[in-house]
Amino acid sequence: MSAPTTESRDEQALEREKQVKQAEELLFAGPQRLGVAKGLFWGRFVADWVFPYPTLGDERPKVEAALAELRGFCDAHLDPVAIDRQADIPRAVIDGLGRLGVLGMTAPEAMGGRGFSQGAYCKILEELGSRCSSTSIFVNAHHSIGMRALLLFGTDEQKRRWLPGLIRGEALAAFALTEPEAGSDAANVQTTATPSGDGSHYVLNGQKRYITNGGIADVLTVMARTPVPGREGTAVTAFLVTPDIPGFRVVEARAAKLGIRGTATGKLAFEDMAVARENVLGTLGKGLRLALTVLDFGRTTFGACCTGASKSCLRLAIEHARTRRQFGRTLGAFELVRSKVARMAAWTYAMEAMTTVTAGLIDRGLDDYMLETAMLKVYSTEALWTIVNDAFQIHGGAAYFTDRPLERMFRDARINQIGEGANEVLTSFIAMVGLRGPGEHLRDVYEAVVKHRRLGLVPRFLGQQAAARFRSPAVPVRSSALRPHARELARLIRRFALAVQRAMMRHREEILERQLVHARIAWAAMELYAMACVLSRRDAELSGALPPDPEPALRGDAAALALQMSARRIREELRDLDHNDDPRFLAAARASIDKR
Repeated sequence: MSAPTTESRDEQALEREKQVKQAEELLFAGPQRLGVAKGLFWGRFVADWVFPYPTLGDERPKVEAALAELRGFCDAHLDPVAIDRQADIPRAVIDGLGRLGVLGMTAPEAMGGRGFSQGAYCKILEELGSRCSSTSIFVNAHHSIGMRALLLFGTDEQKRRWLPGLIRGEALAAFALTEPEAGSDAANVQTTATPSGDGSHYVLNGQKRYITNGGIADVLTVMARTPVPGREGTAVTAFLVTPDIPGFRVVEARAAKLGIRGTATGKLAFEDMAVARENVLGTLGKGLRLALTVLDFGRTTFGACCTGASKSCLRLAIEHARTRRQFGRTLGAFELVRSKVARMAAWTYAMEAMTTVTAGLIDRGLDDYMLETAMLKVYSTEALWTIVNDAFQIHGGAAYFTDRPLERMFRDARINQIGEGANEVLTSFIAMVGLRGPGEHLRDVYEAVVKHRRLGLVPRFLGQQAAARFRSPAVPVRSSALRPHARELARLIRRFALAVQRAMMRHREEILERQLVHARIAWAAMELYAMACVLSRRDAELSGALPPDPEPALRGDAAALALQMSARRIREELRDLDHNDDPRFLAAARASIDKR
């Protein structure tokens, strides 16, 4: 293989500079408030983002009533086996969910919605996720991302025109971002929207694929690239599109899939499709910012759906471990089975705690929770994948056959690590966004030393370094039984921030490309967030502010194990920043991929 030429290296450098600039415009525009996730990278714990643990409060009676209605409906009408085999969610089920208010749960009551908070809505999605992944993802696509953009960014006229039908389920919504060249690389949208000469409309041309509800939706939020007055080049803008517009074509309404077969995953084409100027959603050229905001909501309900599925897996595993006998004993008597069940319980407890805390950030109207929602999405989907596998393994060969639910749940769970942002992309995102603030601070100190500017930064930095090495942040738990865990979390936050700083000083600018380093930093940060959420939940239970879970497996022992597992992984990830096999892995990869 020939060495890259100077010209190709220059092109790569220009492309990288362009990508960095786009990322900074997208992710770092506006004020960067120090929330709980970003605070971890500074060695700080923003306690009021996590404590006290969010509860339903005055919403509890109506949420419990809604859950009772939903459970009754699902018991009578929701057949996940039939949905999977027929690759369709019956219209009667969709209409029933509409009548229950599930399809407009968080929409304001004045518009016909139920007015539920994000935390309350997550309880509804958890219930659906425990029963049928196809149905929960259908609802998520319709409400959490499809209709959400209209709720958040629509004009009064747009809302009057489209929301009532969407809320009742008479019309369905979809969110059309993904394209052949734009998956996790959302900024690479190629669909174009060219303004007409008189400015009355935009002409859209392009394709979309893997769009949940795409072939059955009545209103779609479509991302397309437009010129923006006063700026060079183009930027992504969101449009509200209906399938009756000439030039809208459903190429494939229902793609055959491995799992979540009941969802209608479509491929669309736009051919000289004239969309009225009044259908621009939000601000011209701010479509990616809109998309990221909407995905924050979707990733939160993703956590709720995964929590529900995990609870079902845990229930099935416990039932089988108690009743299946081998070698004269039940499976539950064997330590290897017991350890699987224990880990499932610990992760499920943590997943629910993280979902509740993250939804609480949205409900409190905080400004920036991108990192927390990304952490929840990666953590919950990775944990669920192992939980499904463990439940499958406990059931043995019986799980492999289609008369048992785990075969379907196994297939359904695989999409979660890909949808709404591939986990590898989000892992690097978590690390890079978290590193930005401390990295800029280090750069300023370096420039102060080298260029003799802002010299007051240097003694302040040295003082901060001395304090960081010996002082841990406060983690305010009320229960004395949890104080050792709180002290451990505080120590790990301090160690994490120092390790992050060492990594930045070692790799300097090259850290932008060191994704193996990103993964360790991101996973340590995710486990710190998980520990904080578990501590908050358990503290609320011990203080009486939150009733214990009705499932005995999801109580104190699960919480204690979750805390210990997170702490152990954090220590391992920080150790591996300095002691790892990265050079060997990369050499083997070069031999496999690069050489011909």
